[in-house]
Amino acid sequence: MLEKIKETARYIAERTGFNAEIGIILGTGLGGLVKEIEIESTLDYRDIPNFPVSTVEGHAGRLIFGKLGNKDVMAMQGRFHYYEGYSMQEVTFPVRVMQQLGIKFLFVSNATGGLNPDYKVGDIMVISDHINFFPEHPLRGPNIAELGPRFPDMSRVYDERLRYSAKLISLENDFNLKEGVYVGVSGPTFETPAEYLMFRNLGGDVVGMSTVPEVIVARHAGIKVFGISIITDSGVPGQIVEISHEEVQKVAMKAEPKMTLVLKKLIESI
Repeated sequence: MLEKIKETARYIAERTGFNAEIGIILGTGLGGLVKEIEIESTLDYRDIPNFPVSTVEGHAGRLIFGKLGNKDVMAMQGRFHYYEGYSMQEVTFPVRVMQQLGIKFLFVSNATGGLNPDYKVGDIMVISDHINFFPEHPLRGPNIAELGPRFPDMSRVYDERLRYSAKLISLENDFNLKEGVYVGVSGPTFETPAEYLMFRNLGGDVVGMSTVPEVIVARHAGIKVFGISIITDSGVPGQIVEISHEEVQKVAMKAEPKMTLVLKKLIESI
């Protein structure tokens, strides 16, 4: 795996000549942030050695290099999911490549189902912590010491300073930013009412099918993490309605300008 990571990183470095310390992973329907990037170069996932390919609608499938908030960034327009049939090593492979390329900060976004009755569809939530319900762990197997420690600490996963700065940005721009716990599940089914209730009783505020594997690997690599969720449907008893992937994308795109503002201002502040 280490050789594959290095080969892919070399390919990207040779093709782009780009040097960034900030990585961004854009979730379902959230690729619009790319419009704010002054793009210098792009690479399609299909053209990158060893890279998986996005198979989900709403995930464009390309790496973008350019400036956002006057900072050099590397952005994934589309991510990979466990439910697509990829192993955890494949799902998190791009984060390993980012590590090899010198990324120091990772910003992740996603679309989620709301569990907290105080949250409504269209709200944006900063992730303060997560609960891992994936059946496979991305660090299972032999540990590669060059990539990180065997037993990484997870007591402060999501960077406190970045979370605090995000809340200030929302206050300065007159909108409410929630903060809470993300529950990561494998999917691809949306949750049943009983599952929503269980995740809420366990301490979750939102539930989604991504993010946790990438964040675990980023922390293993010593990369600082900021996570943000758009609540695209409700799992609160009495508010649960039939939902589709298309509806999730529509809500995500509608709420995206606020998320984009937060990410852009945050990146400026680094």
